[in-house]
Amino acid sequence: MAASELYTKFARVWIPDPEEVWKSAELLKDYKPGDKVLLLHLEEGKDLEYRLDPKTKELPHLRNPDILVGENDLTALSYLHEPAVLHNLRVRFIDSKLIYTYCGIVLVAINPYEQLPIYGEDIINAYSGQNMGDMDPHIFAVAEEAYKQMARDERNQSIIVSGESGAGKTVSAKYAMRYFATVSGSASEANVEEKVLASNPIMESIGNAKTTRNDNSSRFGKYIEIGFDKRYRIIGANMRTYLLEKSRVVFQAEEERNYHIFYQLCASAKLPEFKMLRLGNANNFHYTKQGGSPVIEGVDDTKEMAHTRQACTLLGISESYQMGIFRILAGILHLGNVAFTSRDSDSCAIPPKHEPLSIFSDLMGVDYEEMCHWLCHRKLATATETYIKPISKLQATNARDALAKHIYAKLFSWIVDHVNQALHSAVKQHSFIGVLDIYGFETFEINSFEQFCINYANEKLQQQFNMHVFKLEQEEYMKEQIPWTLIDFYDNQPCINLIESKLGILDLLDEECKMPKGTDDTWAQKLYNTHLNKCALFEKPRLSNKAFIIQHFADKVEYQCEGFLEKNKDTVFEEQIKVLKSSKFKMLPELFQDDEKAISPTSATSSGRTPLTRTPVKPTKGRPGQTAKEHKKTVGHQFRNSLHLLMETLNATTPHYVRCIKPNDFKFPFTFDEKRAVQQLRACGVLETIRISAAGFPSRWTYQEFFSRYRVLMKQKDVLSDRKQTCKNVLEKLILDKDKYQFGKTKIFFRAGQVAYLEKLRADKLRAACIRIQKTIRGWLLRKKYLRVRKAAIVVQRYVRGYQARCYAKFLRRTKAATIIQKFWRMYIVRKRYKIRRSATIVLQSYLRGYLARNRYRKMLREHKAVIIQKWVRGWVARTHYKRSTHAIIYLQCCFRRMMAKRELKKLKIEARSVERYKKLHIGMENKIMQLQRKVDEQNKDYKCLMEKLTNLEGIYNSETEKLRSDLERLQLSEEEAKIATGRVLSLQEEIAKLRKDLEQTQSEKKSIEERADRYKQETEQLVSNLKEENTLLKQEKEALNHLIVEQAKEMTETMEKKLVEETKQLELDLNDERLRYQNLLNEFSRLEERYDDLKEEMTLMVNVPKPGHKRTDSTHSSNESEYTFSSEIAETEDMPLRTEEPSEKKVPLDMSLFLKLQKRVTELEQEKQVMQDELDRKEEQVLRSKAKEEERPQIRGAELEYESLKRQELESENKKLKNELNELRKALSEKSAPEVTAPGAPAYRVLMEQLTSVSEELDVRKEEVLILRSQLVSQKEAIQPKDDKNTMTDSTILLEDVQKMKDKGEIAQAYIGLKETNRAPAMDCHELNEDGELWLVYEGLKQANRLLESQLQSQKRSHENEAEALRGEIQSLKEENNRQQQLLAQNLQLPPEARIEASLQHEITRLTNENLDLMEQLEKQDKTVRKLKKQLKVFAKKIGELEVGQMENISPGQIIDEPIRPVNIPRKEKDFQGMLEYKKEDEQKLVKNLILELKPRGVAVNLIPGLPAYILFMCVRHADYLNDDQKVRSLLTSTINSIKKVLKKRGDDFETVSFWLSNTCRFLHCLKQYSGEEGFMKHNTSRQNEHCLTNFDLAEYRQVLSDLAIQIYQQLVRVLENILQPMIVSGMLEHETIQGVSGVKPTGLRKRTSSIADEGTYTLDSILRQLNSFHSVMCQHGMDPELIKQVVKQMFYIVGAVTLNNLLLRKDMCSWSKGMQIRYNVSQLEEWLRDKNLMNSGAKETLEPLIQAAQLLQVKKKTDDDAEAICSMCSALTTAQIVKVLNLYTPVNEFEERVSVSFIRTIQMRLRDRKDSPQLLMDAKHIFPVTFPFNPSSLALETIQIPASLGLGFISRV
Repeated sequence: MAASELYTKFARVWIPDPEEVWKSAELLKDYKPGDKVLLLHLEEGKDLEYRLDPKTKELPHLRNPDILVGENDLTALSYLHEPAVLHNLRVRFIDSKLIYTYCGIVLVAINPYEQLPIYGEDIINAYSGQNMGDMDPHIFAVAEEAYKQMARDERNQSIIVSGESGAGKTVSAKYAMRYFATVSGSASEANVEEKVLASNPIMESIGNAKTTRNDNSSRFGKYIEIGFDKRYRIIGANMRTYLLEKSRVVFQAEEERNYHIFYQLCASAKLPEFKMLRLGNANNFHYTKQGGSPVIEGVDDTKEMAHTRQACTLLGISESYQMGIFRILAGILHLGNVAFTSRDSDSCAIPPKHEPLSIFSDLMGVDYEEMCHWLCHRKLATATETYIKPISKLQATNARDALAKHIYAKLFSWIVDHVNQALHSAVKQHSFIGVLDIYGFETFEINSFEQFCINYANEKLQQQFNMHVFKLEQEEYMKEQIPWTLIDFYDNQPCINLIESKLGILDLLDEECKMPKGTDDTWAQKLYNTHLNKCALFEKPRLSNKAFIIQHFADKVEYQCEGFLEKNKDTVFEEQIKVLKSSKFKMLPELFQDDEKAISPTSATSSGRTPLTRTPVKPTKGRPGQTAKEHKKTVGHQFRNSLHLLMETLNATTPHYVRCIKPNDFKFPFTFDEKRAVQQLRACGVLETIRISAAGFPSRWTYQEFFSRYRVLMKQKDVLSDRKQTCKNVLEKLILDKDKYQFGKTKIFFRAGQVAYLEKLRADKLRAACIRIQKTIRGWLLRKKYLRVRKAAIVVQRYVRGYQARCYAKFLRRTKAATIIQKFWRMYIVRKRYKIRRSATIVLQSYLRGYLARNRYRKMLREHKAVIIQKWVRGWVARTHYKRSTHAIIYLQCCFRRMMAKRELKKLKIEARSVERYKKLHIGMENKIMQLQRKVDEQNKDYKCLMEKLTNLEGIYNSETEKLRSDLERLQLSEEEAKIATGRVLSLQEEIAKLRKDLEQTQSEKKSIEERADRYKQETEQLVSNLKEENTLLKQEKEALNHLIVEQAKEMTETMEKKLVEETKQLELDLNDERLRYQNLLNEFSRLEERYDDLKEEMTLMVNVPKPGHKRTDSTHSSNESEYTFSSEIAETEDMPLRTEEPSEKKVPLDMSLFLKLQKRVTELEQEKQVMQDELDRKEEQVLRSKAKEEERPQIRGAELEYESLKRQELESENKKLKNELNELRKALSEKSAPEVTAPGAPAYRVLMEQLTSVSEELDVRKEEVLILRSQLVSQKEAIQPKDDKNTMTDSTILLEDVQKMKDKGEIAQAYIGLKETNRAPAMDCHELNEDGELWLVYEGLKQANRLLESQLQSQKRSHENEAEALRGEIQSLKEENNRQQQLLAQNLQLPPEARIEASLQHEITRLTNENLDLMEQLEKQDKTVRKLKKQLKVFAKKIGELEVGQMENISPGQIIDEPIRPVNIPRKEKDFQGMLEYKKEDEQKLVKNLILELKPRGVAVNLIPGLPAYILFMCVRHADYLNDDQKVRSLLTSTINSIKKVLKKRGDDFETVSFWLSNTCRFLHCLKQYSGEEGFMKHNTSRQNEHCLTNFDLAEYRQVLSDLAIQIYQQLVRVLENILQPMIVSGMLEHETIQGVSGVKPTGLRKRTSSIADEGTYTLDSILRQLNSFHSVMCQHGMDPELIKQVVKQMFYIVGAVTLNNLLLRKDMCSWSKGMQIRYNVSQLEEWLRDKNLMNSGAKETLEPLIQAAQLLQVKKKTDDDAEAICSMCSALTTAQIVKVLNLYTPVNEFEERVSVSFIRTIQMRLRDRKDSPQLLMDAKHIFPVTFPFNPSSLALETIQIPASLGLGFISRV
């Protein structure tokens, strides 16, 4: 199809506009070939005649269909040109608030000048592992693509970030580095990223400055290489810098600043450590006051200085080195204040004892006189002698500035080297990703050497970019095997040759710098002679001989030659450098150590910017005394070498491009300036990418996508089974020109505009189909309505017509009678009138006809006479004309004959003349001509001489005029100041006059006020009398109000009771929240614990295995011995030697960064857990108290307090354990680490030890503060309860099981001993109670345990003293608080009576609270007494039971185990089976191995009863309890817990294994509760089951441990199912078309094509449902509790909903009406699955509510205010940010859908502004709901359980 055929009526085009760059218009009529004018209608309503260019006849650019506007990738547009790109960017940026857009391989980032919530860790997780084309454009997507390609292709990557100053380059580079650190999965080395980010404050302070365009402009380029190991984890980084702008050190333009570090120093000058620098205000120094803008609005330089110093410390720069850096910087500032005085024109001097120079010399440690001498002199060396020559004032000033720049450049290089040392890693680097943050193309009014180097670098980068884009296009064509046609693209190699080739600009510049008398003018002349008229890219300005123009890829730039040579030479006097090298200040000579070496790009300097690289290009191997010539490389040469090195690095990597755009120059948020944007798009190569894409086949579809999109254009007979052939057949019919498309292997390639044509055909076909559907439906509706109306009308018509017929008949009769009467009467009247008129007419006719006859006769007579007169006059006129004509003809003949005679006479005279005379005359004329020619030549020579003089005079005149102009401007300024002063005087005089008038007015007003005061006095006296009368009335009203207040008080009490009920509900919700926080903390603690043990294992492996592997493994699943290892005191002492021996085996250096990370994390966890625990205790205590009001059981109160104390003890033991581990690590670090890393004198060791000490001290203080606050909170909560209420409760121990957290072995042992002591009778009765001495032996064992505890108590004595000091500080703070309360009380006394009464009531409440506290203490004491008595009763009952047993007391456990089984007793034992299992102590490991470690869940689940391992373990515990063997109980439970953890570590990724052990752990926990002997758990037991309860031991603490273990298993189960479901969710819920044909496919851009990602299209909704069925069946087979299954299903559905919604919010292509229908259908299928499984009451459906509302939001109308109100009320589960995001992302798939207007979105925002919800955009997909384990007793009798032989437990005997 021809392009001109698309220019039809109503087609939209783009036309150029001077203001908006491009303006949209609409054709008013079809374009026909040959038309010179297009009739257009502009959007603002005007009509325009657009004239085509007569030469090119180019038509204006066509506008893309609205369906393509706002695309993620610009290459997806059908029409690829500049206006389409600009409009797409503007729509995304302004309307959709999207700052990122793809343009092929380029990410275009527009600076929003506003903080956006799109860089959080949730966004990073959402982009991690995703395809680049699947998600919306983002810097994280580019980073993910680079990271993925590095891992997949084993090739280094680069991210090139470029743009103007202020476009956001540095921020983009920061976010890219943050992404790498987050996704690299290196927990042990994650602080490398912190160090890289910590280098930013340093580099910004010394390399960034305020410019007119940006307050924090980077004045250097940098390339950061982030290194990765073989497992692709960050191990280090390296930074290279380029083009530091040194000239800024000594000069700043108006409204600009020097580098930030100088102003930070000046702002911090008052600090004690900075007093020696003798600094002051920035306006006091020449180098910081030139710009006139020393302060940046909103920036505190003092705080920035603190951040800089903190970053230096983090990077290992010691305090001494930091002070050295600040000394050098302060010296530079003082050096700038050094002033020179002229002696004569060729010499100068410094004033004696010059203070700035003296301070500079002191700070630098150099001799004052020597520095003073060499600042005013220089040394000239010849072949034989050396001269010392004075220099002029100007030369001295320039030399001073050059020295300052040189020192700053050296300091900059030194800091960069030290930063690189801090970021360097000893681990071998496997690959790296480089992030290049470099300046963009620059052009200013005056362009110098700096801009030349910058634009030269951009030329090289643009060439590399063009070649890469061209290469990708070629690879795509070759991959698809379509005919390759060469694409013409701009090659800027000629421009690069012009700059860097032989005899190029840089070569000529270096050559001129070597010339003794080389100047900028002579260099300019050489440029003109070499390149002018020879290179098309080089031009000379018309009006200047000191400038040249280069045609760069982006624009023409004119460079001023002035200063090029000086900046290229970078001249610094050698004598001044020698003075600095001889400094006593040790750090200063370090900066100049490389001056004797060949200067590499890392040490190159320029007066403009300093190019720096990591390694020298040509290292020098020469002798130490090399001449100065060898290291005097020019700046241009050094920059060229460093640029070549950079290009080699980039060419060896796979590049990724980020182009930052500055939307406006005023930093307004979300404001788009089209002119500025187009300039930058042209300069950064985006439009070149578009042009290359448009030159080939920019639009590309897969065959399936094409078939899905354009199926409507096919007929049924065209559809074949082969999709590829079907597409070919259809395209041949639709597009006749075969050059407009090509068929590849997997895709169809289209020329530009063809997709728009196909979209037009599709839209026309759909529109016709819609019209037909509408026609049919409307016809059917109208016909139905017509028939209904017709039937009703017929009935109405029947009655109406009958009535009308009767009325009409009556009317006809009357009419007929009236007509007869009228007929005769009218006949009479008409006949009479006719006769009168006839007679009158006849008379009139007779008179009229006579009059007309007479007039006709007179007219005929006049005409006859006129004819006679005309005849005679015409004859006379004809005769006169004839005579005049004859006379004129004769005269003309005479004149002509005379003329012919004269001509003949003239010819005869010419023939008579002689020919020879003329020859003589001709010879004389030639001589005269020769003489005149000589005269002309002489005049030309004189003219040239005069022109040369004139040019010289013009130069002199120009200089004089410039001086005069400057004088004139200065005079004008003084004149303006004088005018301003006179104006001020006049204004002051006017103000004085006004003040006098005001004074007079005030005097008059005073008199009037006095008169009013008299009148007012009289009026007040009258008012007093009236008020007395009203007072009596008010008293009566007061009494009525008092009655009303009493009634209101009653109402308020009722409302307070209602509020109390609501608060209790809220407390229950808070309890759930606290439970969630506790479980998350428990998960984090277990993860840290596992990580700690993993590190131990790794360190041991590092000793045994010298070369570890580098495979990527998941470090989150690791096994370790549990913290909750409960063994006896003997077992604990046996473990200690093992722990102490481990450090001796570690021969490798300890991982310093990991240790710091671990220490920091442990501290955070301790603090967070303490806070969480206190809050949880407080909430649960409130719940328990509320339940205590219902039932009166005072005994439970004592148990509650006991459990509270146990919880506190447990937390303290938790902290002690962590501190012990830290002490062990500290000991290992100090004793066994490598000396070079952790030697006692090393800086790293000192920093580490100081941090550990400070953290441990702070932890102790914080722990005591939290405990004190917690006790106060508990006491206050208890005081609130009324005195009369009895603190009793029923079944409270069930809730207490969920909050007991006893984990420390020592604390449990101590609690157990306390219980045993209460059970024991007094010492004097021991032998009487137990005659065989058993109780006495127990007592002796307890005494030994007490001795161990006493030793532990002595070790804690010191910590308690520290805690006492913290308490004293807390007492002091309480005293201050008391004083403050007294002041408040004094203020209350001054309040009015009502407020005073309220204050007194408050005081009374406080007094009653204190009394209540005293009573509570007494009640607690009584509870403790009752508890002791109960324990003693239990002991007596136990002894009585033992006496009844008989001989069992005298048989030891060993005898029972070794007793042989006699056959005669077997039937009796089976009959009397007690539900216990006996095993030997040495068989414990075998039991654990067969029952836990080697058990296969699948066989148990299929063949045996659910929970069989749990039953077996409990029956073993029962037997140990029966034997009263606490050692055996401890050992068995500890082995069980540790073995379960080992199994989960080994097979933690298997859902079946995790589900199996979750079910068994819960069953084991329920058994411990069911048979604990507590009344709350025995309600559902049978009498036989109650007989099986535990008799000797209270395992409540172990129940808490098992509950925590179950929580950990549950969380691991959730992670497993999340890992299984994660790959299915997006594909099944969003991408797969469950309802075929509903979703449309839009054109995709280059990103969708080039991303090489695994195909996820295999997953459908059926895949998700099958997986859910699998999960549910496995859990049911394992006998998991139904309530727990519901919680697992709820968590699964939450994951599905959260992941789906998050992807929806990050994918613009998914936000459409049809996708909303797909989502709602998929959700309905999930709900149907819940119904089938009877899980509708599990709460799973509610977790899908946000997704359901998002799908509804995609489908509802979005136009009117009513729609906005409906949306606000409907989307209650979505946050405001999510609603606005969905509306912004809403994208029509068809043209019939309409976009959401910006005004509608603003209306939504206004309506939702009062809604208080989270500003977070994405849902937390990692969130895990708090799990509870409701008590579920088993009806299975223990004595009926049979142990199958398949378990291999034959060594267990039944009891």
